[in-house]
Amino acid sequence: MTLGRGWARFNKSVGNRIAGPLFGRMPGFGLVLHRGRKSGREFRTPVKVFRHQGAYVITLPYGSKTDWVRNVRAAGGCDLLVRRRRLHMTDPVVVTDDKSVRIRWGLRLALSALRVTEFLILVPTTEPVPHPTKDARQTSQTKGN
Repeated sequence: MTLGRGWARFNKSVGNRIAGPLFGRMPGFGLVLHRGRKSGREFRTPVKVFRHQGAYVITLPYGSKTDWVRNVRAAGGCDLLVRRRRLHMTDPVVVTDDKSVRIRWGLRLALSALRVTEFLILVPTTEPVPHPTKDARQTSQTKGN
């Protein structure tokens, strides 16, 4: 079981707009950058993320049927902005919590209370993706020299 659709709609329209810009900078959180399957638009989805055995694990409080999870799976990956670093991710796999993933007890307790049982596992490629804002600044600085 997951959080209700009402919460999902609220977060999509209000919560994500407020928290979204901070999530790419805060420890334990990130932004999933993905393209719409039909629209082709780029979207930014704030997520709770942690590392496990070289992969990145994202909690799915609204389940695996959300648009952004379906977009990532259809594309075979996405970019993940964590601590101001943009990483390209591949091989998205949805798993159900069987308690084998090591999670801090406080987070596990909170996820259990919210009945969150699904996770999205993503594998990073070896090279970080250049951050568009930093690249623009570096390019403008080198042109001025």
